[in-house]
Amino acid sequence: MKFLHNMLEKVKHDFEKGGKYEKFYPLFEMTETFLFLQPNPTKKGSHIRDAVDSKRFMTMVIIALFPAMIFGMYNIGYQHFQSLGEQGSLISNFLIGARYLLPLYIVTFAVGGFWEMLFSVIRKHEINEGLLVTGFLVPLIVPPTLPLWQLAIAISFGIVMAKEVFGGTGMNIFNPALMTRAFLFFAYPKQISGDSVWTVFGDKVVDAYTSATPLAVAVQSSTSGNVVVDSLHQNGYTLSNMFMGFIPGSIGEVSTAAIIFGAFFLILTGVGSWRIILSVFVGGYLMGLLFNITSPDAASMFAIPSHYHLVMGGFAFGAVFMATDPVTAAQTNTGKIIYGLLVGALAILIRSLNPAYPEGMMLAILLMNAFAPFIDYFVVEKNKKRRLSYAK
Repeated sequence: MKFLHNMLEKVKHDFEKGGKYEKFYPLFEMTETFLFLQPNPTKKGSHIRDAVDSKRFMTMVIIALFPAMIFGMYNIGYQHFQSLGEQGSLISNFLIGARYLLPLYIVTFAVGGFWEMLFSVIRKHEINEGLLVTGFLVPLIVPPTLPLWQLAIAISFGIVMAKEVFGGTGMNIFNPALMTRAFLFFAYPKQISGDSVWTVFGDKVVDAYTSATPLAVAVQSSTSGNVVVDSLHQNGYTLSNMFMGFIPGSIGEVSTAAIIFGAFFLILTGVGSWRIILSVFVGGYLMGLLFNITSPDAASMFAIPSHYHLVMGGFAFGAVFMATDPVTAAQTNTGKIIYGLLVGALAILIRSLNPAYPEGMMLAILLMNAFAPFIDYFVVEKNKKRRLSYAK
């Protein structure tokens, strides 16, 4: 590392004011501060000093994503060989997964990095570290077969329209990764929905294999009048199977078990809000329970057991990695609980009432992103009134 540090110091003057690469200082600054701490740390003053700056904070989120990312890569290969009626080895599953996942990451960081660099040069400020998390999230919430050119357009929309137009990292109202997913959902619905996009098929797909996601099976069952739970089980979607994640779906969203590992890491390091994570699950479970009570028959979407909802689709991934975005979520402790309960309840509400949007988590979080400031406002106002009443 000393060699690398010396090399950066040697070329630093070229990127500083008056240097021949002055315009590219944001790129140099991003590299230097990502690898090393600031050269001039504050030693005294009234503000808080902490070794965990925003780049280290973002790195914690990336580490928490690793279990879901690694399992998602494995599952791409696993589903590929399942479609062929074969049993792939551990290495071959990972190799097939890497073949499809790595290009998604390369395109995401190349295109997203271009926009971050462009806005940093225009505004003459350092490159925002928010792209690190957004770049790691986006490939995990899309199908492995997504065309790369569509991903390039979508990530451009997510970075520019959901973040940069608001002023960059820390100023955005909506989660950029979810806005990228929403753009894909509405602009290219054929490539992000339907049974054929979730699995990397081989040449000879066996008849017994189903590439429909559990939510798609539930919707098809409710429209055809079949018992929803029976249909899920007949297609191999038992509670344990969906919890472990050996199913078709978005790359990082399939395994609730892997996501929970990430959730514990975020909570233990203080990076993720346990109030939001827990309240999202509670809100979703209670709404599912309410639908179970009012379900007209076993063929209704209302009849899906409430605990099944928590391991289906992107519910768990959204609760842990999307709803907890420190920029777009509520900031007060009480507000976080209200925000989380509403996200969870709305996700199940959208999923159950509108078959056109079986994955309700994305829309629920984006909607509550818009209302998060209002929640905090009313929480703070109520607290002020309560404290003023003590002064009387």
